[in-house]
Amino acid sequence: MNKQKIGFLVDSGSDVPLEILEKANMKVIPLKIIYKDKEYTDKVDIHAQDVYDRLDEEIPKTSLPSGEIISELLQEFKNEGYERVIAITISSGLSGTNNMVRLMAENVKELDVFTLDTKNIGVGSGLLAVKAADYVEKELDWEVIKEKLQDDVKKSKMFFHVPTLEYLQKGGRIGLVSSILGNVLNLKPVISCNENGIYYTAAKVRGNKKSIQKAIDLATEFAGDAKKYHLAIAFGGKTAEAQLDDIRADLKKALPNFVEIFEDQVSPALGVHTGPGLIGIGIQIIED
Repeated sequence: MNKQKIGFLVDSGSDVPLEILEKANMKVIPLKIIYKDKEYTDKVDIHAQDVYDRLDEEIPKTSLPSGEIISELLQEFKNEGYERVIAITISSGLSGTNNMVRLMAENVKELDVFTLDTKNIGVGSGLLAVKAADYVEKELDWEVIKEKLQDDVKKSKMFFHVPTLEYLQKGGRIGLVSSILGNVLNLKPVISCNENGIYYTAAKVRGNKKSIQKAIDLATEFAGDAKKYHLAIAFGGKTAEAQLDDIRADLKKALPNFVEIFEDQVSPALGVHTGPGLIGIGIQIIED
């Protein structure tokens, strides 16, 4: 346990890299995937590919974790001797999880809970958990950690290549993304989250290959003259995974000064809303 007795609580939609989850002993709030006949727990008894395999017959719904589960996890921290908890969630502009954690934390008086709204989704949110673990390991002061993480929200960004807007529209998660008549022109949007944590169209490009390249270009642009950064690649399903080697090579070439590069399948909860074939390019600028 770290000396300051700081625990970490993250939601499953933040796609925190597994090695960081394990190393920092983070507790995960699972989102729910709901089919007509059964409810599943995100990343526990269902994975993104399972969702994709069934999309033709049913598009499931996703739901917030129950307040009860969040309360139980906070109680566990208390029982384990933690005094403070950093809770990291996907954007409040896309999910009510952040608000739910805040509300539940108010009921646990003995814990000082800092709830961070990452204004991001997927590993874009998870990268902030990477930073949180790093700050705690370096034994930074609690107030300094909170300040730095708030600042890091602006330094973390995801750019998603989404082959079709069909699932974002059906799930009501379209945000500020214009429903472009993409099929005729083969236009593919690159989507990101704005400063309010809501989806918007960062670019429109013709064809999948150019769209993925555009996501890499936008990440490079976001990096500017930064000397150090973490990178991340998120992928949705087998078709996206098959392209990983090429994407990784292109990303490393464009942004060679990375400290770590994380890769993982997106959470089923994100997969429901974006559909198969998703590629996410994440970048987080690191100060010296």
